[in-house]
Amino acid sequence: MMNMKSRNQYLKEVRTEYLKTNSKKKKGDLLDEAEKRTGLNRKYLIQKLASKSNLGKLAFERKKRKPKYGKDVVAKLVECWHLFDKPCGQRLESSLEYNLDKLREEEEFSCSKEIAKKLQEIGSSTIDDKLRLQKEMERDALKYRRKKKKESLLNQKIPTKTFNEQDRNNTGFTQVDFVEHCGQSPAGEYIYSLCSTDITHGWWEGEPQIGGGQRRTLKGLEFMRKRSPIPWREIHPDNDKSILNNFVYKYTQDTNLDFSHSRPYKKNDNCLIEQKNGHYVRGNIGYLRYDTKEELKVIRELYRNELRLYKNFFQPQMKLVSKERVKGKTKRKYDKPKSPYRRILEDPSISKEIKKELNDIYDSLSIVQLKRAIDEKLDDLCEAYEKKNNSQKVDKSRKLKAVSVRK
Repeated sequence: MMNMKSRNQYLKEVRTEYLKTNSKKKKGDLLDEAEKRTGLNRKYLIQKLASKSNLGKLAFERKKRKPKYGKDVVAKLVECWHLFDKPCGQRLESSLEYNLDKLREEEEFSCSKEIAKKLQEIGSSTIDDKLRLQKEMERDALKYRRKKKKESLLNQKIPTKTFNEQDRNNTGFTQVDFVEHCGQSPAGEYIYSLCSTDITHGWWEGEPQIGGGQRRTLKGLEFMRKRSPIPWREIHPDNDKSILNNFVYKYTQDTNLDFSHSRPYKKNDNCLIEQKNGHYVRGNIGYLRYDTKEELKVIRELYRNELRLYKNFFQPQMKLVSKERVKGKTKRKYDKPKSPYRRILEDPSISKEIKKELNDIYDSLSIVQLKRAIDEKLDDLCEAYEKKNNSQKVDKSRKLKAVSVRK
């Protein structure tokens, strides 16, 4: 027996001869032969061989639907994904919603109204689906080992707080942490990145220093506190003795700042700044060893200018709303992704003067120029590293793959 495809191909050939002839006897012979070969009823065969039959359209062939988001839309989506520092679908959807109109005003980003409309309509799951191949091409495995810290003697004076005890609705609670840029050897002095984040809005600040000296750490905290638009009310480091010391403790007492710290070896107590250490610091600076004044200068300029503006004004963040354990699985619900700048604007406890100042800064910024400036600073950092190592070339595309023995 013929299958449907073979049968229809045979009947199409027969129909050509069947429609050309006017002889009833020859038509009858053709019907007899077709009935014998196909096993179909004679009356049905007459209908199939008629000139107006649907014999040319195979039943199993479906007309392919034209994709709503074509290659031109996906190309611009990939470009936006790179401009906004490769966020997930939910965060990129929020970035496109708030910042696409501003991005189109820049000369270096060309986008038609039709494509812009589709980019603002595309959902987060579709974004992840369209970017899946691009992510697979650019995926890098970043691993690092964390050094365990010893407890400080000030633990008896400074209270310990878990993450659940930290009120995310209390504006001004700031997590603080160090990132060490020692490469594969912790010997000697090298650059530390002192970082802070406000747990309510996600505002990030960073300040580099050579060595983990206590006086330098105190000066770095003062610089970050002055730059932050949110008044600090409490600082919360881990058990690093560079922060958990008498200098910082006296400073908090003199300035009426609350002071708490995490439990030993429990990095989830400081999880929000730990996340930003990986994405903001390691994702840009990498795992190489930096220990010269030239490298310190480049990192300082990057933290104080382009990186903090880019991350705080244009990088949406998701905030955990609720967490429920159901049948051995934990279900988490997050709010709509928003940048720290957007969250500050929606906070009624923040003064109008601060909001106006942030609005003026936002209006003066260019996403493309910020991203280019960050890349140029990273190139300068690589050049300083090469110069330090007697022109040993560093592949900039692989600079993040050097694994350190410390975080």
